[in-house]
Amino acid sequence: MTTLKKGDQAPKFSGEDQDGTTHKLSDYTGKKLVVFFYPKANTPGCTAEACDLRDNFERFKTNNYAIIGVSADSQKDQAKFKNKFEFPFPLLADEDKSVIQAFGVWGPKKFMGKEYDGIHRTTFIIDENGLIEEVISDVKTKEHANQILK
Repeated sequence: MTTLKKGDQAPKFSGEDQDGTTHKLSDYTGKKLVVFFYPKANTPGCTAEACDLRDNFERFKTNNYAIIGVSADSQKDQAKFKNKFEFPFPLLADEDKSVIQAFGVWGPKKFMGKEYDGIHRTTFIIDENGLIEEVISDVKTKEHANQILK
């Protein structure tokens, strides 16, 4: 779905998290950044994915990674999701889809024979200089940390 690929400059995004704090790409210069896009907070696949990242958070920190989750959910829904599962990373509430569209992960999907537009579950690994190191579009929700930290 996304046209972004390894070696491309990451979009210079800016978005608010569940608490209204703004996060920008430039805030993470000097760190590796995992930006994971998920369709909807508190759904089974998204919960499994985010919990796997949470359970491996110390491994990410040890390797100089920061993590940001992004969906089109409201700040209130993102806050509930984060608090319920005690995620140690921010969740952007991208209701206007500006970050989602900057990364090119919004588009046609199919579920049970119905077509609709939605977020394609995709993870971007961005290096310390803002370049895309990897794009993971075949996300394995229960073992996503291992896909990233391989």
